Amino acid sequence: MASTPFRYQSPDEDSARWLGFSFRDGDIVISTRSKTGTTWVQMICALLIFQAPHPPAPLAQLSPWLDHLIAPREQVYAQLAAQKHRRFIKTHTPLDGIPLDPHATYLVTARHPLDMAVSLYHHSDNIDRARLRQMTGQPEPSEPSPPRTPLRDWLLTWIADDDDPREHLDSLPGVMWHLSDAWARRREPNILLVHYDNLAADLEGQMRWLAGQLGIAVPEHAWPALVRAATFENMSASADTLVPTAGIFKNNAAFFRRGTSGAGREILSDDEITAYHARAAQLAPHDMLTWLHSPRQEPCT
Repeated sequence: MASTPFRYQSPDEDSARWLGFSFRDGDIVISTRSKTGTTWVQMICALLIFQAPHPPAPLAQLSPWLDHLIAPREQVYAQLAAQKHRRFIKTHTPLDGIPLDPHATYLVTARHPLDMAVSLYHHSDNIDRARLRQMTGQPEPSEPSPPRTPLRDWLLTWIADDDDPREHLDSLPGVMWHLSDAWARRREPNILLVHYDNLAADLEGQMRWLAGQLGIAVPEHAWPALVRAATFENMSASADTLVPTAGIFKNNAAFFRRGTSGAGREILSDDEITAYHARAAQLAPHDMLTWLHSPRQEPCT
């Protein structure tokens, strides 16, 4: 008997919304940490499924974020039930927090944690917190927020903090928890790991591999346009239709800030990078960290 999924909760999300969801054969669940390529992989899935460089609707409509609290659960369920295309659903919940249906495929994205953290820092500045509180029914804070810690100081604290991974999923322990759980399941036939750096290094090869894993046949003549549509430049130019939660960002274009790797390592000294690796070694298995920090160009299955 399958174990009951762990319930992950935050002011914005609740993984319990997955309980009772009716899967269909062929469903795709995209399980990611924030700023690890979520929207990129959603876009790739849309391009493979619809086989056109311009998907037929905004990405958030085609690929809803099921456990996000900005829309009632019943509304999201109805939206998904009405879809006629192959469904691809977003979640930031680790695999141990959602039902694992044998008829679905689960894509878990990974990115070097230091790059993810730098992107997360800038991403946080772009969120309209008042609007988000309004959309999720959160109360207004009783006191103003303190001044933002400078990026380098924040990053060093992020590396050193010993947060409960299940309470703080975007912390370093939380990132390692999410990925280690997926890594332990990587031999299962419906679990796929996708690395941000491999997408950046060989976008077409990774898209072709993913199409094969998902059983999607793409005509050869269609590939150039589909790959071009998935580039950072094209996605950034289409920000208004691709940002995941329209209305909560101060600037949609800023959602696609850089799109390259190495930002974290540019900020820290060699000794601080060494301290990061020592901390990471306490949080995740060695073979997973080897792949995470220096991914093979071949997909990991």
